[in-house]
Amino acid sequence: MPLKLLPWRHGGLSTRLLCYHHFSTCHRRVLTVPTLHPPLPKKNSPPSSAACGVTGQHDPYRWMSDPRNRPDLLRHLRVENAYAEAFMEDTVDLRRELVREMSARCTIPGRSTVPERWGPWLYYQYVPEGRDYPVLCRRWEPENDEAANSKQICSGGGVGLAIEEVVLDWNKFAEQYGFVDIGSCRVSPNHQLLAFTVDTDGSEQFLLHIKNISSGQVLPAPKVQGVVSLAWASDSSSLFYTVCDKQLRPYSFCVDITATKDGKFITVYLVDATNPFHGLGKIWNRVSNVRFFVEHHYGSFYILTDVPLSNPSNWDGEGFYLAIWDGENTGPNVIFPTKDVTIQDMDIFKSHLVLSVEKDSLPMLCAVNLPISADSKHHMNIDDLKPWFFPMPSTMCSFTPGSNHDFSQSVYRVVISSPVIPDVILDYDMSRQTFTTVHQEAIRWTSFDTESCSQVGGRNAGKQVKVEKRFDGYMADDESMRWEDCTEAYSCESFRVNSHDGFRIPLTVVYSRGSWKRHQSPGLLLGYGAYGEVLDNSWVPERVSLLDRGWLIAFADVRGGGGVNSSWHISGTGPLKQNSINDYLSCAKFLVEEGYVHDQRLCAMGYSAGCVLVGAALNLCPDLFRGVILKLPFLDICDTLQDPSLPLSVLDYQEFGDPHIKSHSDFIKSYSPYDNIRKGGCHASALVCAAFNDARVGVWEAAKWVAKVRDFRCSNCCRSVILRTDMNAGHLKEDSRTKQLEETAFEYAFLLKVVQTKSTGVHRQAALCPC
Repeated sequence: MPLKLLPWRHGGLSTRLLCYHHFSTCHRRVLTVPTLHPPLPKKNSPPSSAACGVTGQHDPYRWMSDPRNRPDLLRHLRVENAYAEAFMEDTVDLRRELVREMSARCTIPGRSTVPERWGPWLYYQYVPEGRDYPVLCRRWEPENDEAANSKQICSGGGVGLAIEEVVLDWNKFAEQYGFVDIGSCRVSPNHQLLAFTVDTDGSEQFLLHIKNISSGQVLPAPKVQGVVSLAWASDSSSLFYTVCDKQLRPYSFCVDITATKDGKFITVYLVDATNPFHGLGKIWNRVSNVRFFVEHHYGSFYILTDVPLSNPSNWDGEGFYLAIWDGENTGPNVIFPTKDVTIQDMDIFKSHLVLSVEKDSLPMLCAVNLPISADSKHHMNIDDLKPWFFPMPSTMCSFTPGSNHDFSQSVYRVVISSPVIPDVILDYDMSRQTFTTVHQEAIRWTSFDTESCSQVGGRNAGKQVKVEKRFDGYMADDESMRWEDCTEAYSCESFRVNSHDGFRIPLTVVYSRGSWKRHQSPGLLLGYGAYGEVLDNSWVPERVSLLDRGWLIAFADVRGGGGVNSSWHISGTGPLKQNSINDYLSCAKFLVEEGYVHDQRLCAMGYSAGCVLVGAALNLCPDLFRGVILKLPFLDICDTLQDPSLPLSVLDYQEFGDPHIKSHSDFIKSYSPYDNIRKGGCHASALVCAAFNDARVGVWEAAKWVAKVRDFRCSNCCRSVILRTDMNAGHLKEDSRTKQLEETAFEYAFLLKVVQTKSTGVHRQAALCPC
């Protein structure tokens, strides 16, 4: 059963063009701040240094990234943590209140997830009452065994007619190490063994374990460090894996090993899964800047790739296309995207091919009957395949596929969500072209200003709906096919905001119909804009605590991210990265100018590489934002990418540029958040969250940025710039549920404090910024 990982980093503009002059230069502060001064780290400037190819550039805080200075950095981070706690001391009661609210909206402890079938077993997981991490379980239930099918799933803890087996318990590792992150997790084809990888300190050096599921014993096989991906051969006694070897760095490509869905082959190289030591085959020579994904279906290989073609007669050359090859010397049949439909991903089953696509700039799924008949045509497009587009409840939905591990199934499971639709689990029957609502998350409402509780969710659960006509993929106007949503309490709107060059940027906003007030409410703008990743705007029940306090939450799908069209990612990378920043600023200004957010109550949040947006926007328009949250932030782009020994530097040359090349160095320096902090003037309040064992974004990036901001900007403003480092976590931060809620409460309390909204419970103390 695979577990999905988070994406990678998780992660000269014209000042005249982009600076925003709506506000006065100074903000009136009403914050309670500590009487002690912010920490002042030492400065160390060597006689000569080089950053971004410029010899002798002065950086007094570069010592923080030197491993020899680790003890000094550790002491400094502990002092910063103490200052952050002192700054937030007056929010303790508020944070407790927020945790109580958010906990009350969570899934009931002990309730299991909806089981997913793989062969004769049903796999599911639950969080035991009083514990913080999940337990992966299974029970024997052959699909055609009527007696077995009549057994009811227990609500957790192994109480029920079916015999429950514990496959993996995260809590045991958490109890031993204090931190646990399960990386890859693969059950053998005979369902007897579990291969899984564990990180116990946040460094992402995952250790391989093999467990006998029935006995519960971990096999005494050599434990391999640094394992990235796993795949079983069909004999269930041969395991393939890839290792990230620090000695091989720098590297400029990503390799995952996997088994094809039908279990016939192992890929990176082509290995016969039934005879794994017979030899290695090769489908295609490795090509730079190319992506290549392979599946197999009854003698034909289905290849999703963007390998350039010599004669792309009806293809613009951007994005993915699908090639079908029989393994012979004849050329493959090629299925191209169309002007309106681009291919993003694929999954394969015995009788169907599932394609994840963007249709008219909207994410969708469609199914195609297999095998595909080429009719002697070497070039086709998606429309020739007569796809069935899966009906979805609205144009603002996002979807996440289930594990869908069973090759023989004709049902495709998907979790659908939106900012106002709690997670819905749907089974799409591709043979019958029907769908079934399996489950919808029930939300127990508790508001900070009311004693009342209510519940939403569950309507249509288990109801099968026949799709009688062909839809364009959305069905919001068909009452019989609607899901439960929260639109009576919360409004969700989408816009296309004009950026600096005329491009129209998707912006989604959500707010409470009862609490939000035009021109008066505070707002939080989220963005990412890197690696082609689509910004997640799915339902998050914790956000209700902000929405009910009058906040608006906005999602800016800027260039550099995914979606919209096949060039959306490329148009926000390298020398075009400034497009991402312009897009983000355009969305921020739209929220203020259109009255969706009060002109002095706009806040921003970025995560990992998304902090490039927020940090650069803050440098260009410091008066636009009242507060910012930077989580595991990538901020010191020049200095980080100049060191090829760091894990992601070489990979990131394609995304951001290679600072060893002068032209690249120049455009990186034009927007790099750390290098463009200006001297003098006010600065927004900032909460910077880092992780000491972060292997993707060094903890020193956050520490250096905070130190430089305090050094360069108004000393009074910078008392509300705080750094908080988790000393026991890494970039993925797979925290316990309790710790996640406490961290979210800390972040929300910071936002409520710096904008001073009603009912924060925070003491108001007037202080006028002297600059």
